[in-house]
Amino acid sequence: MSLHASLSESFLHPQNEQPAGQMPVLVVSNRGPVTFSSSKNGTVEPQRGSGGLVTALTGLARQSNLTWLSCAQNEADNQPDITKTVSLDNGSTIKIEFISPGDAYDGYYHVISNPLLWFLQHSMWNTPIAPVIDRATWHAWKEGYVAINRLFAEKTAKLLPDRGKLPLIMFQDYHLYLAPRFLRQLCPTSPLTMLHFIHIPWPGPEEWGFLPPVMREAILDGLCAVDLLGFQTREDGLNFIRTCESYLPTADVQYKNGIVTFHNHDVHVRDFPISIDVDDLKIKANSLEVADMHDEILNSLQDRKLILRIDRIEPSKNIVRGFQAFAEMLEYHPEHRGKVIFLALLVPSRLGVDEYKDYLDALMAAAGRVNAQYGDHDWEPVRLLIGENYERAIAALQLYDVLLVNSIADGMNLVAKEGPIVNQKDGVLVLSDRAGARQQLEMGAIVISPCDIYATAEALHQGLTMNMETRQIRAARLRWLIEKEDINAWLNAQLETVEELDL
Repeated sequence: MSLHASLSESFLHPQNEQPAGQMPVLVVSNRGPVTFSSSKNGTVEPQRGSGGLVTALTGLARQSNLTWLSCAQNEADNQPDITKTVSLDNGSTIKIEFISPGDAYDGYYHVISNPLLWFLQHSMWNTPIAPVIDRATWHAWKEGYVAINRLFAEKTAKLLPDRGKLPLIMFQDYHLYLAPRFLRQLCPTSPLTMLHFIHIPWPGPEEWGFLPPVMREAILDGLCAVDLLGFQTREDGLNFIRTCESYLPTADVQYKNGIVTFHNHDVHVRDFPISIDVDDLKIKANSLEVADMHDEILNSLQDRKLILRIDRIEPSKNIVRGFQAFAEMLEYHPEHRGKVIFLALLVPSRLGVDEYKDYLDALMAAAGRVNAQYGDHDWEPVRLLIGENYERAIAALQLYDVLLVNSIADGMNLVAKEGPIVNQKDGVLVLSDRAGARQQLEMGAIVISPCDIYATAEALHQGLTMNMETRQIRAARLRWLIEKEDINAWLNAQLETVEELDL
């Protein structure tokens, strides 16, 4: 989860096209940086999007002629007669294009992308019970996921120029695994250059074995159509190569060089850990709104120490075990009772999915048990605040003594990177070894296994009692690691790899 708001609404307004001669780039993703809405006076106005993906890729507009293709989210997005080129607050512009998914969107997004692929790639299935792939699932696959991936490919093909330089095509994430192969089939003689970056974990072939062969092979075939395939971590990339080796018998894999050859085409597999816009976060952290929230949280602590977590409400974030670990710490280190608050800032996510609704009930019950067992009339050990409040989240990050990120599986987890940048107390990061951020940040964090609540409890205790000199060294190390590999480094690494490989 990222805290960044990506575009400033006050700077979103129609502009002229990008100047000629800039590098053309086409970003293709499920959601785009902008949606449009009809105002009361009948005009159509752009509204900013949010999230780490938008924050990262809008930076491309500074140096390229950027077009962004995504699914239309409402009727205004589909209006053909509006100018869909918008200006960003950095003075650059983006041309916005949409596909119209229609009724197919439900199967594509709510059945296949979420939960089937999301749960599989986060190793979240209770396999004796789920998934159940029935006739409805297959209908959603064929009439939803396959159909919309084909729509994306067809629209992308229409956006390619008849003459001049072809754009660098950058597909994003698990919604669009099939689109690259469809695009190759539509443009068999075009010298396309395609990247695909996957923002969530890629598990090993054992997990992919739960998908029917038709689905699994179509996904692998689609990804093997790109030139450069990016993952968050080295392990994810290796798992992809292992999966191809297991389920694409005619593929040739080279682990040393990170290459999979399929249908006489090489896909280069690399890891590009995504990051944050450090400068932008620092500016937002100095706002008056954050300062007000900072004072409010500080007053509520009443000189107690703060353990903090900021997450979407979803099972992969492992929130329940975090509360259980806190209870374990209070049990075996009673000196912390009454002297520490566990603040959980939780954002509702996909509550239309039964597993997510059930998990909300489970985490609220877990927090209630801790408070009932250890709290008193002066001290509530766990405080839950549910809802999205950007300023409050930044203010809380400024004040933590320990930041807990104990996810079962996470592509990256940008909170683990945002916290050390704005924290004012040289706070300690307790980090799951199953979070993608561990690859970069383990030198400055206390790394734990997400299922080990005893080790997590001891890590929380260690973070609360760590001497100031060690805290300062660790915090400085984290800041250095994050600042030297910020969002610009993530983006530049991909572009540089395209040049190095002469793609």
